[in-house]
Amino acid sequence: MEEFIEYIAKKIVDHPESVSIEIRTSSENKTIISLRVHQDDVGKVIGKKGKTAEAMRTLLSAVASKDHQRAILEIVD
Repeated sequence: MEEFIEYIAKKIVDHPESVSIEIRTSSENKTIISLRVHQDDVGKVIGKKGKTAEAMRTLLSAVASKDHQRAILEIVD
């Protein structure tokens, strides 16, 4: 899952070397993925009215459901 989000984020941003991901696991098969990008790229990852972030979260949910898990994407400033 984390490789998938990292791949998508690196294709969207201008500074792909600044993309980093932190994984936290909580109870009941829930995984929290924190995505950090360069300060100039935060707007690109979020998108207009949050559409890009929403699409990334939808794709992440689909990938996680294949493994019978829940995944939450956080975009950290």
